[in-house]
Amino acid sequence: MNSTSPEFSSPGGITVQRALELPGLRSGLPEVVAGGERLQRTVRWVHAGEVPNIASLLKGGELLLTTGYGIGTRPAEQRAFVRKLAERGIAALVIELGQRFARLPAALVETARSAGLPLVQLHREVPFVTVTEEIHTEIVNGHYALLQRAEEVHRRCTEALLGGGGVPQVLRILAEFSGNPVFLETVDGQLLYAAGVDADVADPLQVWEGMRGTHKDEPPGGAVLVDVPGGGPGAGSVRARLVLLPVSATLAPVHRIAAERAAGSLAVVLMQARQEEELAARGRGDFLTDLAEGRIKPEDAPAQARVLGFKPTGQGPLLPVVMRLPEAAAGSVGLSPGGGWAVLARAVSEELASVGVPVLLGVRPVEGRVPLLLGLRSDSERTAVADRVAAALRAGVERAGMQRAGAQPPVVVVGGAGGWAAAAAGLRHAAETATAAQGLTDRPWYDARRLDIDLLLWRLRDHPDLAAFVERAIGPLQDHDKRSKPPLLPTLQTYLAHAGRKAETARELHLNRQTLYNRLARIGELLGTDLDDPQTVLALSLALRARRHVP
Repeated sequence: MNSTSPEFSSPGGITVQRALELPGLRSGLPEVVAGGERLQRTVRWVHAGEVPNIASLLKGGELLLTTGYGIGTRPAEQRAFVRKLAERGIAALVIELGQRFARLPAALVETARSAGLPLVQLHREVPFVTVTEEIHTEIVNGHYALLQRAEEVHRRCTEALLGGGGVPQVLRILAEFSGNPVFLETVDGQLLYAAGVDADVADPLQVWEGMRGTHKDEPPGGAVLVDVPGGGPGAGSVRARLVLLPVSATLAPVHRIAAERAAGSLAVVLMQARQEEELAARGRGDFLTDLAEGRIKPEDAPAQARVLGFKPTGQGPLLPVVMRLPEAAAGSVGLSPGGGWAVLARAVSEELASVGVPVLLGVRPVEGRVPLLLGLRSDSERTAVADRVAAALRAGVERAGMQRAGAQPPVVVVGGAGGWAAAAAGLRHAAETATAAQGLTDRPWYDARRLDIDLLLWRLRDHPDLAAFVERAIGPLQDHDKRSKPPLLPTLQTYLAHAGRKAETARELHLNRQTLYNRLARIGELLGTDLDDPQTVLALSLALRARRHVP
């Protein structure tokens, strides 16, 4: 007889125990005489047959129904019959008593026990076709239920993506469904994203490092690996890989089916993002942002950073740096065919390779920022490294084609060096300061610690009192410059920048001294104040800084 196969190849089925409970087999008064401890085996399909070589017709996982005519009469034949079935990996052997055996031979029972094969004898005759129909129906229904559950997960993933969610949200849905951590890795095994069920139970990054990071060629037993299509040339193109690791619970067939459904959704995201480098850079940017905003504890940060490839040497301080792109440039670098943020991340990384210190670089497209963390050998390196990093960042922006002629250059802000707690605070401070520094006189880089006044004024930008203060302090000068020439605000700004030193002011403005004196006198007249008064100088300095933030 030929074995009947299901119309699909997805793994699944019912247990031997469940098959014995269905009406067809139950009516035969089944008695388990061997392998009772293995009744939870999965029955993939049912086969009925009476030939001696029936094992060669099976694929494994079948429940075999027989009256015993093909088993043989001699103990050696009976033992060989059972051993071949066990080697083939069938789920259970069910023998109907009466036609061939009044009772099962001892050789059959003993061999089944030693082989760990469930052996069942039926004391009453049953129609094998009825048994087959019942079990097959149960298996098909089980497959359908699996597909329904997997389809529900796929629906949630699709809704998450349509709602603006990204890869992390899809992975979180899979992690919640499977009760285990889920990862997205590149084809060569580099981690892109990780999601866990409960950080208190198992940190997904630590799980990755322990279970997957050191076993890329031989995944842990029970793991589920699903390729994410790449859409490149050739049917076998793979862009990334989903990895589900069995940490808190065993992974079932439905989890693989759900992962395969989710892989299709992720393929769309990856094709939009174009480059795995962008995903990796975004993941590092998310880590640095979470660190800055306190969602990652400083004591947990080193292990997570190490997984992301940041391995500073020794116990030297960490240097936080943030580059902010002009809004026009940042807005133009989307998920474009040209590579967008992937091109920028790659170009900047290649430029930073010459700096000579460990670097963790991420991107934050929504905010138009590039956060970095660098490992120094000592505090004395801060200025020299900052010079090299700023030059590398700007060179990377030019290589990525994001620095247009005449456009505002990117702003690079360097925070204070220190440990992980200081790095978290420094990243947050530098990110805010980089926004507040937009419009300042261009410099290779700004020291975040020297821009606290500008940051304070930027935070007050929407407060009406700030606009009123600027109007009171320098309003007459602003009105003058709208109507008359030469403008006087640049003269006042240069004069205050040089702390009232007239010779240096005249030199920078390319004016003779008498012309400068006349302009300063005119400024004092318009403002009705004395430019030599310290309080006046302070108020004017603040007003000149604040006017950048006033509409």
